[in-house]
Formats: sequence, structure tokens, C-alpha cells
Amino acid sequence: MALFEATQLHKRFGDNVVLESISLAFEEGQLNGIMGPNGAGKTTCFNVLTGRYKPDRGTVKFAGEDITGLSPREIACKGVSRSFQIMNLFDDDSALDNVLIALPSVRAKGYSMASDLGRDSAAHDEAAAILARVGLAGKERVQAESLSYGERRALEIGVALAARPRLLFLDEPTAGLGSEGTARLAELIAELKRQLTIVIIEHDMHFLFSLADRISVIHWGQVIAQGDPDGLRDNPWVQRSNLGAVA
Repeated sequence: MALFEATQLHKRFGDNVVLESISLAFEEGQLNGIMGPNGAGKTTCFNVLTGRYKPDRGTVKFAGEDITGLSPREIACKGVSRSFQIMNLFDDDSALDNVLIALPSVRAKGYSMASDLGRDSAAHDEAAAILARVGLAGKERVQAESLSYGERRALEIGVALAARPRLLFLDEPTAGLGSEGTARLAELIAELKRQLTIVIIEHDMHFLFSLADRISVIHWGQVIAQGDPDGLRDNPWVQRSNLGAVA
């Protein structure tokens, strides 16, 4: 049984059908990619999978449990974390505080706990360890808005990891990064891949093909091809598209 499985998802906004009979399965321990041209329905699919949108039809299961229609918070509590294409950080707070607030032990005590975080050494140690894991050791006290763009991307992944997920969704993690930042991010994700199941929507095909075990191509709101990177390079549709040129 796949760790995460979506079956026959359908989503429309008014008269516009965005997803039509989408089925995806993500095996535990793998890194799965979702790619496709702009307007293909990738982001809507991502939002349905993570609870931001409820599908009009179809089911989503995580670890065998039906999570269709649950809120993002409810899905996160079950072990699914996600990042966003547009970063979602507390810019006025330090890198450490951004991670602290996302820890389950802190969230369970409520946001009023924030003023007392300085006394919780265990939470501080856990947050610092997460920052080190994403390459931000020594940046604990730096305000989030003062970090470089690449560091902010790493911090957002750190915030997602703070929830101790079993499955991590990343939405366009290389967006806005230069070649150096992309290379550092690839190293981080390659390391995380050893410990987590990961699903990535990504426009950078070189990045995705170098990391993914399996890739699904979405176009016109449907899955039109699936396979490992080598297999997709030989797929006739992918070869005829601009995606094939990049792959």
C-alpha cells in the first residue's frame, strides 16, 4: 500500500475544470516529483492533496486513512507538512523563533507560550538542531527578513520539518534561487530524502530529474505520463514538449 494515495480527484472553479480524474500514489521512502507546463493544474492538485481545497470528487488517503476534505491543520497533525511557493515566514521574528513556534510541543501550549519560550531549553535545543539540519547553524538569532533568499527557503523547510512529518510536500522550492542556491538546496533535499518521503512540484527539470525516484506529468488537469526519470526522457509526449527538451 502506498503511503499517500489520491484516486480520481476532480476539481472545478465555476465552469473551469482544473483537475479531471487525477490519480497519484507516493511510496514511502521515495522522492516523487510533479511537473507540467504553466496552467496545467499542478498547484491546484497540490492544494487538494494537502487540504487547502476540497475535491469535488475523489478520495485522498494517508497511511491507509481517508483524509479527504480535512483541513490543512488536521492533515498536518497526521504527519503531512508542506512548504509554499510564496514563502510563509514570520519576518519580524528570528530564525529560531520561526521554528520554535512550529514545534508540536509549543503549539500544544498555545501561542501565549511565545513570551515564555526562553525558558524552554528542550524546545530551544530541538529548534536549533532543525536549523542545523537545514544548514542554518549560527543563524539562530538572525531575523528571518535579514536572511538571504536561499536561507529563507531553507528556513521554510525547517519550519515544515519542525512538525515532525512523515511526508513532506515542497511547492516550487527552487523558485527565485540562482545556481548556487539551487545546488545547496539539492544537497539538503538529497539528505532529507534518506529520512522522509518527499513530494515536489518543480519547474526546474534538471533539479527534479536529478533527485526524483518517480515523476508524474500533469497537463490539461490530467496525469498524462508517469515513471522514473529515465523512462520519462523516452516518453513520446515528453519528448515532443518543451519539457522533453529540458529533460
